[in-house]
Amino acid sequence: MSTEKGMTLHLKIWRQKNAQDSGRFVDYTVNDVLEDMSFLEMLDTLNDQLVLKGEEPVEFDSDCREGICGMCSLMINGQAHGPKLGTATCQLHMRKFHDGQTVVVEPWRAAAFPVITDLVTDRSAFDRIIAAGGYVSVKSGPHADANATLISKPIADAAMDSAACIGCGACVAACPNASASLFTAAKITQLALLPQGHPERTRRVSRMVEQMDKEGFGNCTNIGECRAACPKEITIDNISKMKAEYVRAIFDSNVARAEGGNG
Repeated sequence: MSTEKGMTLHLKIWRQKNAQDSGRFVDYTVNDVLEDMSFLEMLDTLNDQLVLKGEEPVEFDSDCREGICGMCSLMINGQAHGPKLGTATCQLHMRKFHDGQTVVVEPWRAAAFPVITDLVTDRSAFDRIIAAGGYVSVKSGPHADANATLISKPIADAAMDSAACIGCGACVAACPNASASLFTAAKITQLALLPQGHPERTRRVSRMVEQMDKEGFGNCTNIGECRAACPKEITIDNISKMKAEYVRAIFDSNVARAEGGNG
């Protein structure tokens, strides 16, 4: 039987009953926190203690708990996903904290990410941005040979780096402008780099950027907090690519209009 003594942590957690509630911070003390626990396992421990006392558990999002799905989205002591860079909340371990420490836990703060309850935010704006991008043309019929479309390794690697975005929203939460540029740019870039994404590239970037603005996200001013907060370390080079694609789309649209008028 293990005799390991866990830490005691003092938590200040944002509690909010629903979207209409003004919300407030509530103080909790959680005991028996082991350093090998993840941050979410620590919250599970707290909730176990609350349920035993007949109190309402703290609501928070989680799914895979493997740093893949992007559901675990918490602001911890003012940092998106907590103090360890390149790590999602579910993969943040309690060895990063010390016995007796006070930890402030909040939901993402952005007008486009309204709080649903407690630490849970509505991030469906990201879904609508992706949906605005539309489909990707593919050939139907027999499965294509793997080498039918040749793609250089540097391009394939760059596309995979962009595709690593898990859509957690840390970039929005960390940005002083609440910009979704890094997320949107990663989704645009991963297809813009590959030949499979070229047929719809003009339409895609125009619709996704317009939807991003429609959702109420702020503008990018190259502060770089998004890159620092991203658990997958998506680079801001993607934002440059998105802007280049958008300028290209505007140019192509103007040329098409001019040619149509001349016709």
